[in-house]
Amino acid sequence: MLCGNGFPPSLVQMENKGSDEVEKLKTKFLSVWHNVKYSWALKPKTSFSRNSPVLLLGKCYHFKAEDDDNVPEACYEASDEDFAMGNVEAFRKDFASRLWLTYREEFPPLPGSILTSDCGWGCMLRAGQMMLAQALTLHFLGRDWTWSEALTLQPLDTETWTSTAAKRLVASLEASLQGSPRPPDHGSPPPPQTQAAPGSAEEAGAHLKETYHRTLVSWFGDSPSAQLGLHRLVRLGLMMGKQAGDWYGPAVVAHILKKAVEEAMDPGLAGITAYVSQDCTVYSADVVDCHRAARAGQTSDETSDAPPPPQNDQPASASPLPDDRAVIILVPVRLGGEKTNPEYFDFAKGILSLEYCIGIIGGKPKQACYFVGFQDDSLIYMDPHYCQSFVDVSTSDFPLQSYHCPSPKKMPFSKMDPSCTIGFYSRSVQDYERIRQELSKVLQPSAKEKYPAFTFVQGHGRDYDLSAGLTPEKKEWPFICDPRRTVTTAGDFVLL
Repeated sequence: MLCGNGFPPSLVQMENKGSDEVEKLKTKFLSVWHNVKYSWALKPKTSFSRNSPVLLLGKCYHFKAEDDDNVPEACYEASDEDFAMGNVEAFRKDFASRLWLTYREEFPPLPGSILTSDCGWGCMLRAGQMMLAQALTLHFLGRDWTWSEALTLQPLDTETWTSTAAKRLVASLEASLQGSPRPPDHGSPPPPQTQAAPGSAEEAGAHLKETYHRTLVSWFGDSPSAQLGLHRLVRLGLMMGKQAGDWYGPAVVAHILKKAVEEAMDPGLAGITAYVSQDCTVYSADVVDCHRAARAGQTSDETSDAPPPPQNDQPASASPLPDDRAVIILVPVRLGGEKTNPEYFDFAKGILSLEYCIGIIGGKPKQACYFVGFQDDSLIYMDPHYCQSFVDVSTSDFPLQSYHCPSPKKMPFSKMDPSCTIGFYSRSVQDYERIRQELSKVLQPSAKEKYPAFTFVQGHGRDYDLSAGLTPEKKEWPFICDPRRTVTTAGDFVLL
C-alpha cells in the first residue's frame, strides 16, 4: 500500500524519523554554540568601589574598613582575599544566597517543541523566575535569611566550564546517534525528606529553613510538573501565542508569572498570589482584593508542607490577618524611549533600596538579566546567560550549588534597556498601605517635565472602564496582538 505521495508508509516513517534526528542534532549544535558564546561572557572578578555604599535589595553594605582611610585605591576587585575587609563578606553571603536560575540543557522537551534547552532565548523567563524566587524567599524565609553554604561556592571558571560543556555535548551527540532516550520526567518534586530533629531550638529552626530552601528551589525545577518551572511558564506562554524559542519581553513575563502563581497547585503556594499593574497604574482596591480573596478550592482546614511566613523581621503593625494572602506586585514600565532616560536613574536606585523590592527584570536589548542592586552609577545584576546541566530536583538530596551565584556582575545604568518590570512583595493589606505611601514619595517627579514611572490610584481598574470592548481572552492576556491593528511596538509596549 502506498501513501498519497506514492511512497510506502515504512519509508515515510523512516524519513520522518530522520528529519526528527536532524532537528535534534541542529538543536544540540545550536545549544553548544550558545554555551561557548555565553561562557566567554563570564568574568571571574567584578570591580567595586571601596568608598561608596553597595545596595542589595534594600540592604546597604560598606566595603571600607574603619582603618582603611589611608588606602589610595578607589576600587578593588572582588576576589577571595578581600572578603575580610569592611562587611564585604556579608555582602557576598547575601548575594550568593539569592536564587540563581540560568539556562539549562538536557531537560525533558518543552511543551509544543522538541527543545531540551533554553540556551539563547529563555533569559527573560529565567530572570522572571529569579524575581519570583526572591518574593518566595521573603515570604517563607524573610529578608535576613542567608544560605549557610553561600561562602563555600567556587568561582565560575570559564575554561573549566567550556571544557565540561564540550564533553557533555560529545556525550549527548553519541547518545542521540545511539538512540538513547531523553531524561525522563520524574514527576512532581516531593517535599524534602526530613532528618532527625537537631538538638537545640536554634538548630531546629535552621534545619527547618534549610528544608524549605530546598523545597523552594524544587518549585523551579526543569520538569513539566514543577510548579514554577520553565515548562510551566512555556505552557502558559503558548496561550498567548508565544512558542519555546521565542523572545519574551518583561511585561509578557509578568503576566505569565501571575498565571503561574495563581494556578500553582502546591498547598505551600496557596498563601500567596500575584497582581500585574495596568498601563503603569496600580489600582489599590484590586491589590487589596488580591490580599483578601481566598484561592479557588482553598479551605481553612487545608494544611501545607511549606512553613508559615516569618514574623520576626516584620513590624507588629504589619502582621497579616488570618484571611490575608501575600501579594507579589509586578509593574511593567518603560523608562524612556529608545534608551533609558537618565532622569529615571535615581528612581531605580530608590526602588532597589527598599527591602520589599524583589528586583527588576530587564537588561540590555534582547539580553535579559535580573537587577538586584547598585553602586554609584552601575547596576548589580544576576546573569542567566550561563548554561548548566539539568538537575533532577525530585531527589531528596539534589545539589543546590548550581542554583546560587558566587559572582555579582555590574552594568552602567546608561546601558539598561528602558523596557522592564519592577517587582514588590506585600505581606498583608496593612503592609500594602505602608508600601503605597512610601513608593508614592519615591515616585514624586523631580522636574515638571518628568512623568512618574508608574502611579497608584484608588479604586478598581474596572471603575475606569479599561476593559470595555475587550474579549475575555484579551482581558486575560492583554499583550496578545490584534492582527487587525497595525502599530509600531517597542518591546512589550505600543507606541501610539
